[in-house]
Amino acid sequence: MKNEIVLSSDTLLNWDFKLDARGYRPQEVDKVLDIVINDYKTFAKKEKEYQERIDELNKQILDLKHQLRSANENMAIYKSSEKEITNIDLIKRVSQLEKIIYGKDE
Repeated sequence: MKNEIVLSSDTLLNWDFKLDARGYRPQEVDKVLDIVINDYKTFAKKEKEYQERIDELNKQILDLKHQLRSANENMAIYKSSEKEITNIDLIKRVSQLEKIIYGKDE
């Protein structure tokens, strides 16, 4: 089985079967049907490959969305904790440094 499509819709539409005494020549019809069957097999194989690729890409998209959501949550936590550090934690640190420098009793 080849991995390429042989017939097009125009080729099939314009196919000219030779006539015999009792109708179309069976050998010619069988030949065309064999080509059509092979094309259908190729279509089915390609469709399966494409669907697997689509599923893989959709999984990657979902994973990336989860990573983005997690990164956004971490960024929000970082930004909120950054504000706390600049306000409350700095005052606590200065207070602790003063205690160390000037002594605990003072």
